[in-house]
Amino acid sequence: MISRPGPVARVRAAFSVHPIVALTGPRQCGKTTLARHLAAQAPRSTYFDLEAVVDRRRLTAPEQTLGRLTDLVVIDEVQRIPALFETLRVLVDRPHNQARFLLLGSASPALVKGVSESLAGRVGLVDLGGFELGEVGSAAWRELWLRGGFPRAYLAPDRAASALWRDNFVRTFLERDIPQLGISVPAETLRRFWTMIAHYHGQVWNGAEFARSIGATQATARRYLDILAGVFMVRVLPPWFANLKKRQVKAPKVYLRDTGLLHTLLGVTEEDELAGHPKVGASFEGFAIEQVLAALDAGHAHYWATHGGAELDLLIERRGKRHGFECKLADAPGVTRSMHVALADLGLDHLWVLYPGDETYPLDDRITVLPAAMIPHLAKSIR
Repeated sequence: MISRPGPVARVRAAFSVHPIVALTGPRQCGKTTLARHLAAQAPRSTYFDLEAVVDRRRLTAPEQTLGRLTDLVVIDEVQRIPALFETLRVLVDRPHNQARFLLLGSASPALVKGVSESLAGRVGLVDLGGFELGEVGSAAWRELWLRGGFPRAYLAPDRAASALWRDNFVRTFLERDIPQLGISVPAETLRRFWTMIAHYHGQVWNGAEFARSIGATQATARRYLDILAGVFMVRVLPPWFANLKKRQVKAPKVYLRDTGLLHTLLGVTEEDELAGHPKVGASFEGFAIEQVLAALDAGHAHYWATHGGAELDLLIERRGKRHGFECKLADAPGVTRSMHVALADLGLDHLWVLYPGDETYPLDDRITVLPAAMIPHLAKSIR
């Protein structure tokens, strides 16, 4: 088992403020393993898996069952019984409640309305993705990039087994998991849409183009995008608007959050295939962005671009400072005009250029080239 101290610390920090913590993330990303680790450290913990019929029956009278419990109570796949959220609100509002509730879900609060409507002010939200670079070790960054961070894909005995697991995951996700959320979209339609996003990975969202390709309205295309974002398959990176005398791009960018699934949908299984693929640069960009967001635990992030050609792959505000990130699949990136424009127009405190090499070196007083393997150490540099 690969240790995941970061997510464990975030869950414990959330419990110091809230009686309920929702641990959300895609299916098979390790939520259950993490929850069982936390439950093992609580002497009177109780575990409910709502995919199991017996556990759903145990909660047919949820107020009576849960009201008797103390210590940590874990409810896995909580979105299966949305009515539980109202019961939990009643229980945690009781003055003598001694229980803490850890809710595991494979859909965002935007899709599970009970979290935001019934538990407002009572629940802390912790997102969990696949393995991060800081967890698997810097030396393994290329394998993590190729296979993705889903534990079973990353830990598979060889690349062929990893590719087979990911292919089966995509099929199961579309045919079983999406319908279980009450979403009625034909599996083949959603797969075609998901594959289209893979080919547009790292590009600005164009609703009209997607709508034409699937023979639907722009509203339907946006609904499909929101579904895949809500189940943590796609990241919709919003644009940053600055008060500038320049025409700025106002549509979001779209990325597949896991590069292993991206490569599956692109038909890539080996490193040499990836190296020769037209989307290799965009794949590296998406991988680097996800690792930066994980390393800095950044809840809010943007990209920036103007119609004049200036752009910045990632913009993060941290403790009142603005940090920019550019991702370059090059042996030795240099300074570009776009970097200087971003520094000046956005007032960046520092700009980091992420690349696949081995050496860290400065390009300017406020521009540093950083190897992808060193991304987990960013938090020490960005205070």
